[in-house]
Amino acid sequence: MPRGIFITLEGGEGAGKSTNVAFVRNWLEHAGRKVVVTREPGGTELGERVRDILLHGRELHTSAESEMLLMFAARAEHIARVIRPALDAGKIVLCDRFTDATYAYQGGGRGIPAARIAAIESWVQGDLRPDLTLLFDVPVEAGRRRAGLRSEPDRFEQESDEFFARVHATYLARAAREPERMRVIDASQSLEKVEQQLGSVLQEVVGGR
Repeated sequence: MPRGIFITLEGGEGAGKSTNVAFVRNWLEHAGRKVVVTREPGGTELGERVRDILLHGRELHTSAESEMLLMFAARAEHIARVIRPALDAGKIVLCDRFTDATYAYQGGGRGIPAARIAAIESWVQGDLRPDLTLLFDVPVEAGRRRAGLRSEPDRFEQESDEFFARVHATYLARAAREPERMRVIDASQSLEKVEQQLGSVLQEVVGGR
């Protein structure tokens, strides 16, 4: 059976990833594909517990290194139990955040060297990398306003504007280095125009596979 397709969605706070997961899933299913939707941190029992610690454990004062290692511990479980089995079964895996988020948040935001992240990425993931990454791009200020309207801020959403400026810059730098894999979606536009951009990219990348 041909290997499935691994698609990830990335972006800063309020960029619209969660809003557009349903659109991407529906597009793929209407194209006759079997889709597994998951998220990071999360996707497994261990991953969801790590998610709760990292997003809501404000009293823990976790170091940047511990935060990164927890992300990769959850990712290792996620890959073994969810992602690789689904890909091996020929399905499309649609994941809300993956390792690009680690480079952006723990690397750009927290200052962990990219080389250190890359070493653990190779150990945990082997040759597994996303086939397509949809990067939802919105100015930091606009994204933070959107995020502030939807719920009480989590541990990451309470970070400074400077933190999110570094996250944003890291995402764009990665997209510039890998333009075939990382497709930038202008998420500052209307929902209709965002969906048009998504449909165009999906048709190009997935339509012929």
